[in-house]
Amino acid sequence: MNRIDALKFAMVVLAAWLVSGCHTMTRPDAAASLPTGDPRAALVGDYDNHEQVSNAAAQAPPAVAFRVDPLPREGWLAWRTHLRSATTLEATWLLRVDAGADGGLVVVPHRPLVADAPTDKRFDAAQWVALDACALRGTRTAAGFEARADAAACATIAPGIGVEAALLPLAIEHAGEWLRVRLFADQARGENARAEARRVQWFVGWGAINGAGDKATADSTDWHMNKDLRIGNEGGRAALNWRDGRPSGWSLRLERLTYRDGNMPVLRLSLIEDAGNHVLAYAWANPDATSIGLNLGWVQIGLTREAAGKR
Repeated sequence: MNRIDALKFAMVVLAAWLVSGCHTMTRPDAAASLPTGDPRAALVGDYDNHEQVSNAAAQAPPAVAFRVDPLPREGWLAWRTHLRSATTLEATWLLRVDAGADGGLVVVPHRPLVADAPTDKRFDAAQWVALDACALRGTRTAAGFEARADAAACATIAPGIGVEAALLPLAIEHAGEWLRVRLFADQARGENARAEARRVQWFVGWGAINGAGDKATADSTDWHMNKDLRIGNEGGRAALNWRDGRPSGWSLRLERLTYRDGNMPVLRLSLIEDAGNHVLAYAWANPDATSIGLNLGWVQIGLTREAAGKR
């Protein structure tokens, strides 16, 4: 049984054990306004737990990516989860973050009532249903916010949601560039299991590869330009193509890693040979660097950090 199957099985078993009755799912309605310091705006972005997976010595956690987008209606966020393992599992929830009666935060996930419910300007709140049993409650912090759901209560409705219930967030901690999330499926991995995801910073730029590849001579002028490279710094990968669009057999990976027992954070740009999936060369930079590049003669790369707010 692979990891995803094990997580799904554990989810179903746990849900069956905890079910004590049917919990009502209500439609979203108006809620209290948030106090000053709305945490929603700071949460928007892409996050990935690439380094957590890379650093795992054994029993690596699933690779998970999150994307949080604002919706055209105030007070709503689209929360997309993409879990990568032996198989891929994806889910899109809407989150409504509001002020609770006690002054804290209430984060209520919603699921679609119709297939392909839009999250763009056509968004209609009536097409989404609130999963009140999985509501997360918490507080704002100096660096963000943290909220937690009642796992037992959430388990009462999980069977009715289906496989995607594995990706329901049971705990969310947002602090600066970090998004730490405990998914429903993480219960199968232990009490403290969670995804340690970091905000993705995007880099854009160009790559030039000689038509003779790594066999190119100094006088060769057969250069193939890749002018629209865009790659995230949390394990993002981008192919280098020939001018006709076919893959050249080499690609780039950009990642933030930590060496020397956690004392040396770096931004690493690697050139990958696709056939063997091994690194041919790499360059290091400070993780806060605004640009990074690589020059091996037959391949040359130049990347610059994308301006904030562009996605």
